[in-house]
Amino acid sequence: MARILITSAIPYINGIKHLGNLVGSQLPADLYARYCRARGHEVMFICATDEHGTPAELAAAKAGKPVAAYCAEMYEVQKKLGEGFRLSFDHFGRSSSGRNESLTQHFAGKLAENGYIEEVTERQVYSNADGRFLPDRYIEGTCPNCGYEKARGDQCENCTKQLDPTDLIDPRSAISGSTDLEVRETKHLYLRQSALKDQLEAWIDSKTDWPVLTTSIARKWLHDGEGLRDRGITRDLDWGVPVKKGDQDWPGMEGKVFYVWFDAPIEYIGATAEWADAHGHDEAAWRRWWRLDEGAEDVTYVQFMGKDNVPFHTLSFPATIMGSGEPWKLVDYIKSFNYLNYDGGQFSTSQGRGVFMDQALELLPADYWRWWLLSHAPENQDAEFTWENFQANANKDLADVLGNFVSRVTKFCRSRFGEEVPAGGAWGPAEEALVSDLQERVAAYDAHMAAMEIRKAAAELRAIWVEGNEYLQAAEPWAKFKTDPEAAAAAIRLSLNLIRVYAVLSQPFIPDASATLMGALQTRDDSWPEDMRAALDALPAGHAFTVPDVLFRKISDDERDAWHDRFAGGRG
Repeated sequence: MARILITSAIPYINGIKHLGNLVGSQLPADLYARYCRARGHEVMFICATDEHGTPAELAAAKAGKPVAAYCAEMYEVQKKLGEGFRLSFDHFGRSSSGRNESLTQHFAGKLAENGYIEEVTERQVYSNADGRFLPDRYIEGTCPNCGYEKARGDQCENCTKQLDPTDLIDPRSAISGSTDLEVRETKHLYLRQSALKDQLEAWIDSKTDWPVLTTSIARKWLHDGEGLRDRGITRDLDWGVPVKKGDQDWPGMEGKVFYVWFDAPIEYIGATAEWADAHGHDEAAWRRWWRLDEGAEDVTYVQFMGKDNVPFHTLSFPATIMGSGEPWKLVDYIKSFNYLNYDGGQFSTSQGRGVFMDQALELLPADYWRWWLLSHAPENQDAEFTWENFQANANKDLADVLGNFVSRVTKFCRSRFGEEVPAGGAWGPAEEALVSDLQERVAAYDAHMAAMEIRKAAAELRAIWVEGNEYLQAAEPWAKFKTDPEAAAAAIRLSLNLIRVYAVLSQPFIPDASATLMGALQTRDDSWPEDMRAALDALPAGHAFTVPDVLFRKISDDERDAWHDRFAGGRG
């Protein structure tokens, strides 16, 4: 049994996320966590809400609520939506927790002790209209690199280039929209990432098994322009982790907080400590996942994220861990994703364009969305959601292939043999061929899942479903029942056992349907089908079952067209 630590990029607190956000981190992380548990591994799956920084302050101001109250409210919303999509976090924490605050201050203190923190007097944008300094995300303007007119002061969302607020062309306040800005001096702490360049580069170069998307972005940032730049890790804000050296005050840093991108990744550790607190465990329970000197040597740590999060997870967060000089666990594998676009454009909250997590669950159960999103995961290039494709895939894969197989087998058995597994005769050549084919396909599926090749895994699972339909069509138990009832019973016995196999294999993708099937088969045997011959004989003759309701209903053309119009947003 392996020990696997899984983290999903933590979502900003400011609002409900769209389907592109979901498939870019949390959903594939859940798929992998469920798979690892099914294979018998010990899993710690961690996520949280990212509650500090300007996104939280701006969203709270827009909602007319105190920022702490807004964050508490939105945490519950995001937690409930995660549950709705069956995201199986071991703990879903909050970056505003006391655990994260103390850990962030601890790392800052250690970095300072080791000479990796520098106090810098810098020139920063000040808004006369707002009467305050404007940190990165409070400033918008035109990107000097690609010309995108809504670039933020920390990073351009269009070209992903890392920016400073003073880099923007025609900057304006994101609070008031005022262009009455000036540059004033203020003092901040900088993480001396450049001093760790050789160490970071050697570490990244050692990750030969990482996706090309991950390593290419990491190397681009490592060598772009002036190389790895030192980055400010404090901000002039009211909301955030107060700047301290461990538990000591930091002279000259009064009233400042740590930059959200410094404390947010530390929350992976903080949330694991929160998990221990929530379950009444001691310190050793969470430290064995994170400290190499306390049991984490045998942990495999996997992160899931969209490509815009890669730079901070391959450079800044590792620099924080390395620079601390302490034996904290570094990530072993980063699974990054491209973007999911919506019907020829981008998802847009302001335009009401695209489907967001709460809206999706109002339309259809989670399994529909999980199946389409994962089977179309933007692994090697950007993907696109269209209603036509969504309808076609749901109707064909879920209703016509998997659902139809389950319905035909269970209903036929009930009508001819009753609601129990029939005995029947011995397997013939067709059954032996099916066992051989399934053994090979399940091995391929297992390999794709272990390698986090999500689209390939989905394609193999679909092919496994198809194998059962093709066998049933050729076996024709409804015809054989008239001439050879023993052979018909044998085919149905195998097919009922195959439904259990489908439930086990499909659980990481469509957990609700899997649970429905296991309930109908009245079994708790969720053992992985290592030996297909044994797996197809797991439910013995006489084992009772019930016929499940329709597993997946079809999406009609009228529904598809109505949803297309409803979520078109600004396009009308």
